[in-house]
Amino acid sequence: MYPLLRKALFALPPETSHELSLDLLGAAERLRLLALAAPPVADRPVEVMGLRFANPLGLAAGLDKNGDYFNALGALGFGFVEIGTVTPRPQAGNPRPRLFRLVAQEAIINRMGFNNLGVDHLVEQVGKRRYQGVLGINIGKNADTPLERAVDDYLAGMVKVYPHADYIAVNISSPNTPGLRSLQFGDTLAQLLASLKAMQLRLAGEYGRQVPLAVKIAPDMDEAEVRATARVLLDQGVDGVIATNTTLGRDGVEHLPLAAEAGGLSGAPVRDKSTAVIAILADELAGRLPIIGVGGICSGADAVAKIRAGASLVQIYSGFIYRGPGLVREIVNALRSKG
Repeated sequence: MYPLLRKALFALPPETSHELSLDLLGAAERLRLLALAAPPVADRPVEVMGLRFANPLGLAAGLDKNGDYFNALGALGFGFVEIGTVTPRPQAGNPRPRLFRLVAQEAIINRMGFNNLGVDHLVEQVGKRRYQGVLGINIGKNADTPLERAVDDYLAGMVKVYPHADYIAVNISSPNTPGLRSLQFGDTLAQLLASLKAMQLRLAGEYGRQVPLAVKIAPDMDEAEVRATARVLLDQGVDGVIATNTTLGRDGVEHLPLAAEAGGLSGAPVRDKSTAVIAILADELAGRLPIIGVGGICSGADAVAKIRAGASLVQIYSGFIYRGPGLVREIVNALRSKG
């Protein structure tokens, strides 16, 4: 069914079809019709960051920014769903159009700019949780918060989501918030993470459980930068790393008119770049920190390649847009076959 539905959805502007498809999915879940679109996915349990995942496949942040649809998305068979990126205060994001499909390349360019309804709305939605899998919440800073006060936004978001999240993802790698990626390096990164780890310790005492922190990094660092960032993550005792976010590069799509659009590129063209970052991280981390691999996974074989490069878990986003719910089962089956 999905190829027919995709044809209809792709006839609409990308952001319109995104919103419509989520509304349809949410309605189908409430009416208990999702089993017709998504056959059951077999378990392939794995333990990462002290959490038990029914299978290693997750949905990456960005699809459900406000936590409005994670119950429906989780019912498609994901072992975990990551919602957000959410900011302390609501913000509209960048002007439309800000989302572009490169269909033949199975790619997307976006410059959404953390458009979301704010952390209070997301927390209210998470209170309606029916999804039994692992729920990650991805936090970021408001665009109008100066970089020197970025830590205040991350701490504010962390305090609000901590009681409701199974893990918290720290997004310092979106290319669509000016200056955000500068937080990924050196002393700036160390100071940010030290503050977050101190807050994690305080909140763990308050709530009687430690919620893992995972940091999401960009694919556009060179090898030395990736290794240096990995060492900071280890030194600061974070619980996981998500590799990677979208790329500012245009390899594989540079000949297309849409390549001139500003924003991050995701989908198949970022596959190899993301996998290369995972391999460098795996070498530097030597098993001391788990990696969540994301970027360009459009098939079961792509997911297996991320695991072989060193990832413990994988996430999809653009591949899910192009391939639909059937991709979930394909990937989980491929990972089960791999053993």
